[in-house]
Amino acid sequence: MSVVIITGVAGYIGGQTALLLKDAGHTVYGIDRRDPPKHLLGVCDGYLYQDFASDVALSWIIQKQPDAIIHCAGTSLVGPSVTNPSEYYNNNVVKTLKLLDIVCKSLPRTRFIFSSSAAVYGEPIMEGCHEVDPCIPVSPYGESKLIIDMMLESYHRAYSLDYVSFRYFNACGADPKGRHGQEPGATHLIAKYLEATRDDGTFKIYGVDYPTADGTCVRDYVHVEDIARAHALALDRKIPAGVYNLGSNQGTSVKQVVDRAMAITGKRPEIMFGAARAGDPPALTASSSKFDLVAGAWRHHDLDTIIQHAWAWYV
Repeated sequence: MSVVIITGVAGYIGGQTALLLKDAGHTVYGIDRRDPPKHLLGVCDGYLYQDFASDVALSWIIQKQPDAIIHCAGTSLVGPSVTNPSEYYNNNVVKTLKLLDIVCKSLPRTRFIFSSSAAVYGEPIMEGCHEVDPCIPVSPYGESKLIIDMMLESYHRAYSLDYVSFRYFNACGADPKGRHGQEPGATHLIAKYLEATRDDGTFKIYGVDYPTADGTCVRDYVHVEDIARAHALALDRKIPAGVYNLGSNQGTSVKQVVDRAMAITGKRPEIMFGAARAGDPPALTASSSKFDLVAGAWRHHDLDTIIQHAWAWYV
């Protein structure tokens, strides 16, 4: 069993990762600059209400001598990163650099597991992004994640930093036991659709003339518990250091998601259609074969169970 520190533990992926690791018997400490939601109270063996890069937090991290740090903290919305890039470069890049320097100096045997993003790929020229594909992000958010990926590899070469970086595609779903899920007002497609369904609201589809089979954009959806499971597997040093995509290895269009959600919930909100949003590529899907090869069967959930678990959380 490992001692693990999770930054951003009050968030969607950080919280689910804490639950899964505690279920497996690991010792888990959490850091966040906000209080945990009520349903996560008491999950961690210790909780620090601090910015992860504060002097108090960095001293606390050194004191715990963790086997691994899972770094989920960061600012993560594409749109606001365009209007306020300073927040993204400071909160994501500058503060992570400060944390990495502490790890290399005081925690040389600690594995650093980072929450990167598919946003590093920008608008890919073909479906099924591989880790070796060109990274041309189209937002400061994506740029900040790519800069950190580059920092990790540089520190690995220069200082022997042991790291794993996971590029998430569309994280969705909820804890299968109903303990955790996305917060109200989440911006992700499935979350917005199910909230609109529950509240008899309106759901808007952006873009119906993409060069795809049904005209709506195609994305890769992966269950949040499967993402948490990938983090647990990465605690094992048999997983080589490096960057890994986390996705389902297949694309699903917005219309296909809506059709499956209607079938599962038995309800539908009012559907509206709008113009495609700038920066939204027609398709963004993962090849996760690199992680599949070293980790084995880490995905346990398909699109239907993603929607079922999310719907159970919302109702």
